[in-house]
This record gives sequence, structure tokens and C-alpha cells, in this order.
Amino acid sequence: MTIRTSGILMHISCLPGGYGIGDLGPSAYGFANFLSATGQHIWQMLPLNPVDIQSGSPYSSPSAFAGNPLLISPYFLIRTGLLSKDETIFQQSFSDDRVDYPAVAEHKRTLLSLAFDRLEQQGKSLGGFAHFCTRQKAWLDDFAAYMAIKEHFHMQSWDQWPQPLRDRHPDALAKMQVKLAKQIRQHKFVQFVFFLQWQALKDYCNALSIRLYGDLPIYLSFDSADVWSCPEQYKLDENRSPTMVSGVPPDYFSATGQLWGHPVYDWQFLQQNGYKWWLRRFAHNFEMFDVVRIDHFRGLVAYWAVAASAQTAVDGEWVQAPGHDFFTRLTMRFGQLPVIAEDLGTITPDVRECMRKFQLPGMRVLQFAFGDDFPDSSFLPHHHVPDCIVYTGTHDNNTIRGWFEQEIDNQTRVNLQRYLGTHLSAENIHQHMIRLAMMSVAYTVIIPLQDILGLGADARLNQPTGAKNNWQWRLAKGSLTKQHAGW
Repeated sequence: MTIRTSGILMHISCLPGGYGIGDLGPSAYGFANFLSATGQHIWQMLPLNPVDIQSGSPYSSPSAFAGNPLLISPYFLIRTGLLSKDETIFQQSFSDDRVDYPAVAEHKRTLLSLAFDRLEQQGKSLGGFAHFCTRQKAWLDDFAAYMAIKEHFHMQSWDQWPQPLRDRHPDALAKMQVKLAKQIRQHKFVQFVFFLQWQALKDYCNALSIRLYGDLPIYLSFDSADVWSCPEQYKLDENRSPTMVSGVPPDYFSATGQLWGHPVYDWQFLQQNGYKWWLRRFAHNFEMFDVVRIDHFRGLVAYWAVAASAQTAVDGEWVQAPGHDFFTRLTMRFGQLPVIAEDLGTITPDVRECMRKFQLPGMRVLQFAFGDDFPDSSFLPHHHVPDCIVYTGTHDNNTIRGWFEQEIDNQTRVNLQRYLGTHLSAENIHQHMIRLAMMSVAYTVIIPLQDILGLGADARLNQPTGAKNNWQWRLAKGSLTKQHAGW
């Protein structure tokens, strides 16, 4: 029998703490305790890969495998003796409610360099480091070399490096690996520390019967270790520039579509080599998380490809991917997949068939339920199926209160009133929508923390149409009260 369960969507970076960004330190353990105390059994978060420092987006990463150094806790580096408390104090005060990514990145980089240098000077190594480097060699060697070389060339994109390094000529690469040996070791050290702290948090959560739900972005940034090390996997020209890039056609969020700009995969090549890179990627994520949400799932069945020179996503086209063959290979390797399919946006029958065949649950978002297709919307609870995950909203949506106050028109307000059958206000809409989600026949309900707290639009995490100041919101210290837990 499948157990009905619920949880909270809350990214690590949004946690409170004294280092400018939420991290894998005490606040993460405190949040796990809050989940346990309130009977929640799921903690869903966004991708944990390194982020683009300018945007902070966890969906624009230089690696499909590496962990985000910004999420490393200085608190635990103090406890291991690699840093002193005084050394971790930032000269200027960080904001408690927003993340300043460039400032945080500079501070964390300084602290991690100091910790690494101290370890090198002591002539010691952290227990398990050598084993970690051997076990993660398939991605770690390329990632550490990529990052060290990138820093050597003042953070230039890899396609701007000297051609022998751009094209990974063995002699040029070997010489640079010798020249940058210390920097490469440091990047491996940073990854070791991240995964050491992550595994400790995962073990703690699992001991509290909390399952961790991760998020797997379908695409990688062009300027990434993966594209540099495996360019044949992507649609690139002879100069290793993208010919086609990713996006989605016009949708709920944008009349011109969304032009993401990632290089798209060469699925013919991937299919011919048995999807080796993807199998490694899923194995890595299944080790990190108990369940993995595939962002933009439909792109594994058919993807929207846009010419690299295009200014918007409007003139793209749907291109078939070998979705059924791909998921057959995955199930042969892993059995029943612990996967959630993000099936929002333009979903065609072939995508639904793939989800049905491989028993992959989809998503139902209540904010999408009360629009023009009311009362026939599949997002309305009376159309839900047990094997789905219900959300009030996602990381891309406004908060429920912000949506109610700023986004809905009069007809949507009428539809809401008819369906919920009670007086609605900005002060109570979040509670009514959470209650509605919990009444669904769905086995699983996940609520963004902002909606549990009834926060307004200023707590929105992301606006997909390219607005500035995304991914910055943080939970104020002390915001989770006994009253919230009791409710």
C-alpha cells in the first residue's frame, strides 16, 4: 500500500545563517528537526550543483555532478580545526533576507582556500579524501581541471581558451595539469568537503524518516565541464559553438517563450554509446537523493530547439528524442525509477505515454487550476490521480499570497470562491489552498515554505521571464514558530 505523505519545498540557499547564504550547517539540521516535529516526511530542494555567480540560478551550472561550494558550512570547518571562528567573520555584514552571490562567493572562496592551504601546510589529508577522489574520478578529474584552467584564464569561457586546451589535446592538457596541480587538488578538496557535509545531512534526515527530493536540470550551461569534456554529446559546429539551443515555446510565463540558451543534446550520439553519461548522472543523483525530480521532463521525449542566433524562442521547433529507448535503458540499470516527471507546460500524448509506461508520477500545481479551463483543468483536485505530486506552487511561481494579490483576474477570483466555498482574503488564502492540496487523492503533497508562512510576492524565489534578483530570497531567522508548527 502506498502511504500518503507530505513535505516542504525549501532550497538550502534560503535557510537562515550568518554567512550570507543558507548552507549545510546548523540551520539545515534545525529545518530537518522542524520537518520531523510537524510530521513531514519530505524535504524537496532545488539542484545542488554550482551556480552561475552573477544570476545565482541553480539551473545554470558548470557541472552536472559537482556540489555547490557556496553551500559548504564554515561552522563545520571550524569544528574540524581547519578555520578559526574569527577567520570566518566577513568584514562587511551580509543581508539576512537576500543572497548577494558575488560577495558570498568571494568570502567562501577565501575561507575554502585558507582551509585547504592550512591542510597542505600541515601535511595532512582528511580521512576518506583519497577514496573520494578515486570513486568520483569519472567526473571529478575533468571538473577540477576545468575549474583550475578557467581560473587561470581569468574565468574565460572554455571556447575562448587556446585551441589545444579548448580541444583537449593530450599534451597541452597534461602540461596544464602539472602547472596547476595545486589548484586542481584544491577543487577536489572543496568537492570532498561538500559531499562530506551533504552525506552527513542526508543521513540525519533519513534517520528522522525524512526523504530528500532532489532536482535534476535537463540541460547544462555551454560553459561547463561536461560540454568541454564531452563536446560530441551536444549539437556544436566545427568551432565547438552551439548550432541549436534550448528553450520552450510561448507559455504561461512568457508570450515569446523562454530562450534558455543551453546547447541541446545530440541524442543520436548518446543513443549509440548507450547513454553512458546519462547513466552516470542518474546513478550519481540516486546516490545523493531518495527521489529525483526531472526538470523539463518533456525534453527527454521531444525538445524545443531554437537556432543559436535567435533572439527569442518563438521560432523554434519540436525535435524528437529517443525517450522510450532512453527510459528502457534506465530501468534496465536501476529498476523502478525513483523519479518525478515535471510535466508542466506543453505536454503532448507521447510524453504522457512515456510517463504511463515507466510509471513516473507527474505534478499538479493548484495555481494553474482556476484559469480559463476551469472547471475542467487537470490541476483541479477533483481531476487528480493518486500517483501524482500536488503543489500549491513551484519555485517558478509567485507565492500563493502574491499570486492572489497581484496576478489573478476577477474571473479567476470568482472560480476560486466557487470552488473553495468560503470567504477568501490575502491573509487566509494560503491556508485554504494548503488545505485544498491536502484533500487531494494524491499520495504526495509538497508545499513551498513561503506558502506555509503566508508570505507575499517579496518572498518569490524566481520569475522565469528573466527578471533580475531571482534566487535571492532567504528565510529570516526565527520565522518558523511554534504557531506555524502547530497549524
